[in-house]
Amino acid sequence: MTKYIGAIDQGTTSTRFMIFDHAGGVISLHQLEHQQIYPQPGWVEHDPLEVWARTREVMDAALAKASLTPADLAAIGVTNQRETALVWNPKTGKPYYNAIVWQDTRTDKICNELAQAGGQDRFRPQTGLPLATYFSGPKIRWILDNVPGVRAAAARGEAIFGNMDTWIIWNLTGGPNGGAHITDVTNASRTLLMNLRTLDWDEDILRILGIPRAMLPAIRPSSDGEFYGYALGKVPVCGDLGDQQAALVGQTCFGVGEAKNTYGTGCFMLLNTGATAVPSRHGLLTTVAYKLGAEPAVYALEGSIAITGALVQWLRDNLGFFDFSKHVEDYARTVPDSGGIYFVPAFSGLFAPYWQSDARGAIVGLTRFINKGHICRAALEATAYQTREVLDAMEQDSGVKLTSLKADGGMVHNDTLMQFQADILGVPVVRPVVAETTALGAAYAAGLAVGYWRGLDDLRRNWQIDRTWEPAMAGETRAKLYRGWKKAIERAMHWLEE
Repeated sequence: MTKYIGAIDQGTTSTRFMIFDHAGGVISLHQLEHQQIYPQPGWVEHDPLEVWARTREVMDAALAKASLTPADLAAIGVTNQRETALVWNPKTGKPYYNAIVWQDTRTDKICNELAQAGGQDRFRPQTGLPLATYFSGPKIRWILDNVPGVRAAAARGEAIFGNMDTWIIWNLTGGPNGGAHITDVTNASRTLLMNLRTLDWDEDILRILGIPRAMLPAIRPSSDGEFYGYALGKVPVCGDLGDQQAALVGQTCFGVGEAKNTYGTGCFMLLNTGATAVPSRHGLLTTVAYKLGAEPAVYALEGSIAITGALVQWLRDNLGFFDFSKHVEDYARTVPDSGGIYFVPAFSGLFAPYWQSDARGAIVGLTRFINKGHICRAALEATAYQTREVLDAMEQDSGVKLTSLKADGGMVHNDTLMQFQADILGVPVVRPVVAETTALGAAYAAGLAVGYWRGLDDLRRNWQIDRTWEPAMAGETRAKLYRGWKKAIERAMHWLEE
């Protein structure tokens, strides 16, 4: 019987289940969106029970589409939106509060208070991360401090924490009936609670944040031959990677200096730095890239951008510019350029390389000449400009000059964006045949754990180029446009006075 590998990709706006064959080809997939909840400005939540329901639905549907049963799966891997945090009762499986999404900014006060002793980089030597609303630790603190009864429940052992990977794996492997309360090193490295060198929870940081260690999941390898547990009867669950690290694995960036950029709700560029956790001096994050079984952990530098594809969704949902996100390109193509405007999408502040939580979104350079096409084009260009800023920081930190950029995620099917990205970077942008490499990376992690793939060379052989965009913009034009972007960024910074 031919076996396949399943991958759950639990993202910010949707959840999907993809089934892959040995060549990395997609056999089947099903995807469903879940509700985005905005209780007040700056707050973003998800209903964990809805997300788990969607997960079950997409798994059933993807198997049915391919006329497969769970017995046809050799293993299942999980990848997820990182930093999105929830706390639930392990006896009942009920969350105490909605999941607080990575984009949420409600923990700004907590982060500012923590920064009063030691500054924004107070925990960076241990964690590789600045103090920011982005990460899970302050979100746990907020739930403990603001949701009645949770701190007392934690003291009784009746409140446990997880990012979305932990929530999904716990439910997959039994939930209240013995579900595995685990996470992997990549997700743990996004909590602001894990020490990068010990790969364990940092006792000093837990004490400072007032988070009981007993709430936290066990930290396991990203690809684990001992398995986390079993789903759908007897299918091993043995791969777990945060979504951006999963994309790095899916793009087979296993060599030091290899990089990828994922264009999704946000935009995330990762550069493999090997067995060395490289400290950043230019606003990047030092993070775990992956850990395969008993092999040493591999690290990465990451540039995280909060709003890219989410800006297109905002034009669709909040302003009603179009009915489907793909139509943003149709409007962008009605104009030759953005008409001199810049769109800074600092809806959740600015992430890398600035880490300015008090920034807010801005459109600058408006005249009566500007129409919907210019705004749509400026929205796409904002993604490319932000990526350029991250790439510049990455080259300064690593000393490595990238000669091309591997791109993946939903937005790589937007030719206008990809061409402008190549133009503003001045290097080729490469799209692989399987552009949804996040799910593929999770499948690879699970497949390696059960011997479905024998090693990294098997995975490298699967990677194939679909299309390459070559830069076609004059250097003088590139420099002028980028200077304008930098000026626009200055206008958006420090908008909030409190």
